[in-house]
Amino acid sequence: MNPTGYREAAAPGLACAWRAALPAGAAGPFVQAVVPDGCVDVVWWERSGLVEVAGPDTGPAPATLRPGDRLAGVRFRPGTAARVLGVPLDALRDARTPLADLWGARGDRLAEALAGAADPATTLAEAMRPGSPDPLLAPLLRELRSGSVRRAAEELGFGERQLRRRTLAAFGYGPKTLQRVMRFQSALRLARAGTPFADVAHATGYADQAHLAHEVRALGGVPLGDLL
Repeated sequence: MNPTGYREAAAPGLACAWRAALPAGAAGPFVQAVVPDGCVDVVWWERSGLVEVAGPDTGPAPATLRPGDRLAGVRFRPGTAARVLGVPLDALRDARTPLADLWGARGDRLAEALAGAADPATTLAEAMRPGSPDPLLAPLLRELRSGSVRRAAEELGFGERQLRRRTLAAFGYGPKTLQRVMRFQSALRLARAGTPFADVAHATGYADQAHLAHEVRALGGVPLGDLL
């Protein structure tokens, strides 16, 4: 059981806004394993006042909450964070970066606003609201879900190197890694719904259940049953 009271809320243009807190009377720290999902989160830690960007991960990344910690965050949909943050996402891959390092004084002002906000998650969501998405992203994701990188490049009119540059900047991953992460998340959704693991492997394009198990360990750090 997750003791942090984590909960999500709808936020315009974003995957969600969220809140979490570990009660001050908790027996000790709580470690949450964050697994790759193609998303980027921006997180405000109330105790320190730090606003932090959690870049796209390629493996499990532990997040430690200590008794009394309170957090508010927003989650960008895959491919939508780079325009808001102002940097290509491969610069943030597998990293936790203070927002002030990217935004300078603007990031400091946001941290001050969050400290005085009645609802920090809503304040953060308003500051991070994306504009119009890159029109390439939806067809790119669709092609990568259904076929090879070469086919995606051909369908979109790109060379494979150009496609790699675009996906690195927009998602933080090259196209093959992005495919792996999307397939991993599809498998998790089916497994959470109660689908037998062998059927999950078949439905999501893994060679067999052993292949699924290998990829889940690589991306999630533990066997599928433990991750669920």
